[in-house]
Amino acid sequence: MTVTTRFAPSPTGWIHVGNLRTALMNYLIARQNGGTFILRLDDTDQERSKQEYIDGLKADLDWLGIRYDRIEQQSKRMARYAEAAEQLKAAGRFYECFESPVELDLKRKKQLNMGKPPVYDRAALSLTEAQKEAYRAEGRQGYWRFKLDQERIEWNDGIIGPISIDAASVSDPVLIKADGQVLYTFASSVDDVDMGVTHIVRGADHVTNTATQIQIMKALGGTPPTFAHHSLLTGPQGEELSKRLGVLSLRDLRARGVEPMALLSLMARLGSSKPVELVSSMDELVAGFDIGSFGAAPTKFDAEDLFPLTRHHVQSLPFAAVRERIAALGVPEAEAEAFWAVAKGNITVLDDLGQWWTLFRDGAEPVIEDGDREFVAQALALLPAQPWTTATWGEWTQAVKEATGRKGKDLFRPLRRALTGRDAGPEMADVMPLLHKVPSV
Repeated sequence: MTVTTRFAPSPTGWIHVGNLRTALMNYLIARQNGGTFILRLDDTDQERSKQEYIDGLKADLDWLGIRYDRIEQQSKRMARYAEAAEQLKAAGRFYECFESPVELDLKRKKQLNMGKPPVYDRAALSLTEAQKEAYRAEGRQGYWRFKLDQERIEWNDGIIGPISIDAASVSDPVLIKADGQVLYTFASSVDDVDMGVTHIVRGADHVTNTATQIQIMKALGGTPPTFAHHSLLTGPQGEELSKRLGVLSLRDLRARGVEPMALLSLMARLGSSKPVELVSSMDELVAGFDIGSFGAAPTKFDAEDLFPLTRHHVQSLPFAAVRERIAALGVPEAEAEAFWAVAKGNITVLDDLGQWWTLFRDGAEPVIEDGDREFVAQALALLPAQPWTTATWGEWTQAVKEATGRKGKDLFRPLRRALTGRDAGPEMADVMPLLHKVPSV
């Protein structure tokens, strides 16, 4: 059996960390098994689906290194959905309904008041053709429900474990709206059968969908895939994450300097029994992935956890990996490698490099306490002429020590603050050859 997985986002907004979790799990399963990973755009909602979101989605996946083997668009498969609908009508599994939203709401309220579950009562099944024509004459448009076999629907979920849902407790799902829009539950089922999808990982909010889709797939003559439903993400305090997704889009995280491998490393382990570890390659990520290690409990996500991982990744990069980026800052080629060696231990994201080059090129705004002003002026007068070497700092501070009698932090701290404007940072011996300007005090 060829393993085939899919990621099926709706291009109605920017992809976020919740989407990524689903995409990554399906991708890793496909790659572990030498299978096929499909990007399938759920773009049947033509009003909300936009090309800019499709382009953004592709850019995000490319940035992460998640390569899909083929791309599909549901909007290009409408004829196939119409064909499948006719198949289900002929089998007696599709039926036309005419209740308005108000009427359905009244039915639900009545059922709840009677202590019954708000399940559709299948009243439309008893409609005669004459009654249907009368509704159409009133201007009502019919919509289509799938008739569930009222039996228990069972499967062994790859994360949750054995699941059993009584179909009698679930409303027959609406699969085609009155305006003709094909809904997710139907289009997805048809696609999964047609495309030979063997494994599906998605959020726990789809469990009930899975029950109905299993029956739809079987009614279409297909074999349901293996399902796994991962936990939903919450904020660091357990709060609902959905309201915060605007700041957790991948494009926003990328803009903040988060590195792809940091994000992938976190999302491949978050919510599992395995510790989060920074990996250096996608191959390493594939080898270490285990869907069975994930739990069903809600999973806390904190974007700030990405930055220690990003820092670790960035600081481990060889010079060759950042050569072009450093050149783009304007760092002279002769200084570039030394610049990276000095700066890398003092940055969290690569964008931080810019401030270090500005400091070295233009000089810092000196920070001098009133009590140190005379001392710093005297020390700077003893600073030898450029060019400076890694030996300059030691030679200079020794000369200043002998001239002023200062030592320890009373010697070194004011000089560091005068030259860099900072209390801490890289070794000053390494900084000196990179400094282009001496502050005036």
